[in-house]
Amino acid sequence: MEPILRQPSFLLLSLFASLPWCMPAAAITFQTRMEKVEWKVEGDQFECRLSQPIADFGSGEFVRRAGEQATFRLRARERWLGAGSATLLAAAAPWQPGRGDINLGALSIGSGEVPFNSNQEQAGRLLTGLMEGRSPLVRHRTLQGGDSLEVRLLPIKFNQAYNDYLKCTVGLLPVNFDQIRQTQLGFPGGGTTLEPLAQAKIDIILDFIKADPTVNRIQLDGHSDNSGNRLTNRDTSRRRAVAVEEYLKSRGIPAEQIIVRFHGERYPLVKNSGEANRAKNRRVTMTLSREPVAETPAEPAPSAPPAASEPAPAAEAPAAPAAKS
Repeated sequence: MEPILRQPSFLLLSLFASLPWCMPAAAITFQTRMEKVEWKVEGDQFECRLSQPIADFGSGEFVRRAGEQATFRLRARERWLGAGSATLLAAAAPWQPGRGDINLGALSIGSGEVPFNSNQEQAGRLLTGLMEGRSPLVRHRTLQGGDSLEVRLLPIKFNQAYNDYLKCTVGLLPVNFDQIRQTQLGFPGGGTTLEPLAQAKIDIILDFIKADPTVNRIQLDGHSDNSGNRLTNRDTSRRRAVAVEEYLKSRGIPAEQIIVRFHGERYPLVKNSGEANRAKNRRVTMTLSREPVAETPAEPAPSAPPAASEPAPAAEAPAAPAAKS
C-alpha cells in the first residue's frame, strides 16, 4: 500500500516542478518544465560549455576555458537581476522538499547579458551537486520593484550530458590566450642560451599559436641584471632576445612576425638586491598580439581583348578589257 499512498504527493510535486515559473512565498522563479529540460554541450580546443536553457529567462551554463577549471554563469535575454549581491545555492530539487539546500556563498551581480561569473570552487560544488540530484539556484531580487527572484536549473538528464562535457574537456589546450599573452622566459644561469624550462614554455605557446593563427605578432624584450657595465648588459640582453627569436624561427614562425628589442638592466622585475633577485631579472619577455592583416587588393581582371573585326570583303578584280577585234 505504501507506493499507492505516496503516488498523489509525487504527482503534485512533479506538477509543481513542471511550471515554467511560479511564486512561492512571493518569489518569482524561472525554471524549465520537467519534460522540456535539456542539456547542451558545445566546445572546441579553447572552451567547453555545458548549458541548460531556462524558459522565459535565457540559460545557465558551466564554462571551462583552456588552462582553467569551470565557472558557472547565467545568460539572460533580458535584464531581470538587479545590481548587488545574490546568493548561490546547490539546492534540493523541487521534488525533494525534505532535503536541505547548500549555500555556496555570494555572487556580485552586474549588468549585461552575463550578469555574473562564479568562482571555480563554486562551479565545482554545483557540478558535484548536480551529480547528487541537486539544482543550481541563484536567489536575488528583480531589477524593477525589488521582488524576490530565483533562477533554477534542474538535474534531469544531467549524467549523459556531463559525460559528453568531460569528453570535450579532454581536447582542451593546456593554456588560454590570457595566460600566455605575456610570458617571462628566464636565463637564471646568467648565459644567453635557452634553458630547457624556457624551451618547454615556448613549445606550449607555439602549440597555441598553431591552433589560433590569429595570434600573428610576437614581441621579444631582452633584459639583464646590473652585474656588468651598461654596454655589456645591453649586448647580453640582445643576445638573449635573439636566442629566443632563432628558436621561434626554427619552429616555423615567420621572421616578419617577430619584433626584437633589448634594454639591458633598465627595467628590472625586482630590485637587484641579491643573487635570487638578479636571476629573476635575467629574462626575455615574450608578448603575443593579434594584429590586423591588411588585405591585398585584388588585381583587376584583365580586360577582354577587343573582338576581332570581320575582314573586309575582298575588292572585286576589275573586269578584263574586251579583246580588240
